[in-house]
Amino acid sequence: MRLLLDTHTLIWWLADDQTLSAEARGAIGDDRNQPFVSAVTAWEIAIKRASGKLDSPSDLEAALDASGLAQLPITVEHALATEVLPFHHRDPFDRMLIAQASVEGLTIVTRDARFAAYRVAVLPA
Repeated sequence: MRLLLDTHTLIWWLADDQTLSAEARGAIGDDRNQPFVSAVTAWEIAIKRASGKLDSPSDLEAALDASGLAQLPITVEHALATEVLPFHHRDPFDRMLIAQASVEGLTIVTRDARFAAYRVAVLPA
């Protein structure tokens, strides 16, 4: 399974936070699965860290490398896919994750119930 981690999921994974569901923890840690972290997630974390709203690893890229999580860049195809998404969700970071999951055939690992309104696979975080 190819997974796309939502921002809160990534933070919980990196912190080994038990808030992350056992099912999600098992899927992310399973060598048969391929977990991805989007550039939009790094962007969201950077913005929230700069504003003092989030405590997360100061060297996110090194943390990703150490954890074996693959990076997913944002492409023009991903950006254009947001145009056809209904506005069930207004958060631009989450809309990009939904578009990326749709284009790339990824399962989003999230606790955000609004993702279920889209035609993407969701694994509860």
